[in-house]
Amino acid sequence: MKMIVGLGNPGKEYEITRHNAGFIILDSYAKKKGVQHFQENMDGLYTKIYVNNETVILLKPLSYMNMSGNVIKKYADYYKIYPKDIFIIQDDLDMPVGKIKIKYKGSCGGHNGIRSIIDALNTEYFPRFKIGISKNQDIPIKDYVLGNFSDRDLEKLHKICDFADDIIDDFICKNIENVMSKYNGAEYEISE
Repeated sequence: MKMIVGLGNPGKEYEITRHNAGFIILDSYAKKKGVQHFQENMDGLYTKIYVNNETVILLKPLSYMNMSGNVIKKYADYYKIYPKDIFIIQDDLDMPVGKIKIKYKGSCGGHNGIRSIIDALNTEYFPRFKIGISKNQDIPIKDYVLGNFSDRDLEKLHKICDFADDIIDDFICKNIENVMSKYNGAEYEISE
């Protein structure tokens, strides 16, 4: 069993904020898979789908970003899912908008949602699908990540959605090394 987690903050006011890139990508993927709605349970919105005979949980934690790890741990424990089978979709300040990166492990890099997951799962070894949101030195980080995407940047994010379902499907069906070598390249970056 695999679990795909989109990170973000619940509520209409956060819907198109930079910190909600994970929710946006996961919602797009779910829609392409024919998901009509998510159910609420254990502080998360979730649904089950089947990809290539594999049961997959799609999860959006409702605990707000900084406490995401607690919700993910509840689902991982309940469904007996190992950290290596949990794919976290997250925003990343250190990459430009339109750039993506797949990672197998690593520190939180200052991302409070990832820090929460590392603490809750007690490991840095879980795969991540990182979505660049750039950085603005003139705006405090908290205000920047909770600010809305510009129309231009939102357009780039929607272009990432066009191939994100392939990335997620490949994670479900293949090993993470294959996914990293296939997608960590310039051909999957959205430029100007």
